[in-house]
Amino acid sequence: MQDDQIDLVFKALAHPERRRILASLHQRPGRSLFEICASSVAENGEPLSRQTISQHLDVLERAGLLEITWKGRTKTHAINLDPLRAAVEAAINRYL
Repeated sequence: MQDDQIDLVFKALAHPERRRILASLHQRPGRSLFEICASSVAENGEPLSRQTISQHLDVLERAGLLEITWKGRTKTHAINLDPLRAAVEAAINRYL
């Protein structure tokens, strides 16, 4: 794994809202943007704009941490932990 990809993965995990989104998708994969927005309000009590959550999803997608599936016109999201495992392994192996 290249350094820039490792950086993308750890940058994506650096923000607490992105970690909450991943935790939510881990519990219930296949959610649409609308469902993620609704669950964000229910979990935190703080409404986040659709644009804000969309930007967080873009960062997670660029890092490879999301699997995207289209169901008709609806884009659904599920967690993909393979890039995280690879990034952790690559980062740790440098020091062993």
